[in-house]
Amino acid sequence: MSGITTTLNELHDGERDLERDLLTAAERHRPEHEFHHVALDVARWSREHTERLADAGRERGLDLPGPRDDAASAASAAFTALRERAAAALGRRSESGLLLLNDLRHLHLAAAGNSLYWEMLAQAAQAVRDERLLALASSCHPQTLRQMRWTNTMIKVLSPQLLTAE
Repeated sequence: MSGITTTLNELHDGERDLERDLLTAAERHRPEHEFHHVALDVARWSREHTERLADAGRERGLDLPGPRDDAASAASAAFTALRERAAAALGRRSESGLLLLNDLRHLHLAAAGNSLYWEMLAQAAQAVRDERLLALASSCHPQTLRQMRWTNTMIKVLSPQLLTAE
C-alpha cells in the first residue's frame, strides 16, 4: 500500500469516527441547544468527506465503506433516548458541563488529527501532480479547520463558567 492510499484510509477512518463522535455528543448534550445543532451540522461535513474519500479510494483500488449506516444508529435509539432523559435530568449541573468540555476536547483532537491528514494528502497530491486529489483536500480541509475552530471557541466560552462553578 502506498503512502497516499494509507493516508486516504486513515483519513477516511478518522472522518467516519469524527462523524460518529459528533452525533453521539450532539445527542448526549441535547439540552445544550447551540452545541447540539452545530454538532449535527458539522457532522454532515465529516459524512460528506467520508463519501468523497471513498470515491477517491475506489479510484486507487481501495474498498473504503461509505458513511456509517443509519440502521446502526437506529439500533441504538433506545440507548439514545435513555441518554437524552439523563441529560435532561442533569441539566446544567457541573458534571454535565465537565462532560461537555471533555467531549469538546475529544472532538477537537479528532478534528486536529484529520486536519493533519488532509495537509499530508494535499502535499502528496502536489508532489505527484494529482489535481483531483489536491482538489479534494483543498475543498474538505477548510471544513475540518472550521470544526477545530468551533470546538476551540466552545471550549474558550464554556471553560470559565464551568471550571469555576461550585
